[in-house]
Amino acid sequence: MTILAGVGAVALWPRPHVAEAETAATANFPVTHTDAEWRKLLSPAAYEILRQQGTEFPYSSPLDRETRAGTYSCLGCGQNAYSSATKYDSHTGWPSFWQPLPGAIGERLDTSFGVERTEVHCARCGGHLGHVFPDGPPPTGLRYCMNGAALSFQPA
Repeated sequence: MTILAGVGAVALWPRPHVAEAETAATANFPVTHTDAEWRKLLSPAAYEILRQQGTEFPYSSPLDRETRAGTYSCLGCGQNAYSSATKYDSHTGWPSFWQPLPGAIGERLDTSFGVERTEVHCARCGGHLGHVFPDGPPPTGLRYCMNGAALSFQPA
């Protein structure tokens, strides 16, 4: 398995502090760890994104430029989340997809920064992956804008 996420230091957008307990609402997930365990399992950048709902700077992830066939998975638990067949260049600086794999993600309302957005999290561990917007290409019209530092990539 090749992991191309979190290569080097990943710059993060400033974000109001979010306690881990607030991520993905306080839902129960099949994969759980204590905060201390998550900190040991993840790089600082992956922890900030997956557990604290951070966002990497645009164009900072090598996965934005990844074009090979394969599968993108949650870096926190390995849940397959997106197929390269649904990846496209949204010109936003983040890996973008028009559809997740079935049952791979969950969504919730995110009102941070004073705007309403739809947060996307891993259905298996609750890790924050990014947001979904209604400005994507056909056939769904959706743009799943993901943080590369929250994903791993496995070539086909």
